[in-house]
Amino acid sequence: MQHIKILIVDDEEKMRRVIKIYLEKEGFIVDEACDGKEALEKFDMTQFSLVLLDIMMPEIDGWSVCRKIRNESSVPIIMLTARGEEYDKLFGFELGVDDYITKPFSPKEMVARIKAVLKRSNANNKLDTDIIIIGALKFKTKSMQVFLEDTEMTLTPKEFDLLSFFSRNPEIVYSREQLLNQVWGYDFIGDLRTVDTHVKQLREKLGKYKSYIQTVWGTGYKFKVGEYNEKSFK
Repeated sequence: MQHIKILIVDDEEKMRRVIKIYLEKEGFIVDEACDGKEALEKFDMTQFSLVLLDIMMPEIDGWSVCRKIRNESSVPIIMLTARGEEYDKLFGFELGVDDYITKPFSPKEMVARIKAVLKRSNANNKLDTDIIIIGALKFKTKSMQVFLEDTEMTLTPKEFDLLSFFSRNPEIVYSREQLLNQVWGYDFIGDLRTVDTHVKQLREKLGKYKSYIQTVWGTGYKFKVGEYNEKSFK
């Protein structure tokens, strides 16, 4: 794990020190930032594999840092928060947060969640180089880009994952729980409405093609267009 570098962003020095000790024991390389401003400066200068980001910080809060990072990178982000409200979590997932750790937490749980998020991220990075064309959508899986009628869509990492999963499994009905397991992972702890939130956002971005994602009442969702065509480019 010597190549995996993690940025800890928290205004509590004691918290940063404890997290750093446990992560270094696991073989991770760790850097620290005491506030949002320092975090963004370090992120611009260094390539990190994952960011552990506290929400409540002076000057620039965690939400703002997350938003700025997401504008330029799909690096995994795990939020550290003393607030476990559902609204905060849903808001974070809309911004592109990969997971949450609620304070106080056990070091073992933290390490397990970090490894799980990194594993999912690595799996996404190993997607093949195929271009998938389905209806008015074109997916470039390696670069994580989606084009709607040749115009690139602006998607969060989780929106891309969900839309990509739908496109690879057309006309199959999935329950919300199945979608959570397939897209967010079996270790994800969250509300089923997370799926509804992301589906709503995707439909808004699909515009006149929002009917591609169909609601199957009492069950979940399925993806359906008039014609399915998958094309590979070497």
